[in-house]
Amino acid sequence: MLVLSRKKNESIVINNDITIVVVEIRGDKVRLGVEAPKEIPVHRQEVYDAIRRVEKPETTTPREHRTTDKDTPPPADTTRHPKNAE
Repeated sequence: MLVLSRKKNESIVINNDITIVVVEIRGDKVRLGVEAPKEIPVHRQEVYDAIRRVEKPETTTPREHRTTDKDTPPPADTTRHPKNAE
């Protein structure tokens, strides 16, 4: 983990298109501003963890449905393509 020190109104740039700015420091709380492209999701860790729990597929599969062939690609996900939506 990279640890950086920043003061109020100072920023960090990530990958040329994400900027994190220290907006306010009040006691033990720091307010951060995040500027990122719309297609980059930005969440607090607890929100991200909750989203992952909801999206996580079932981890237990009946033995007869398990595959041992690691070269078999996963099935295509067509639900996210607008042309397949009705």
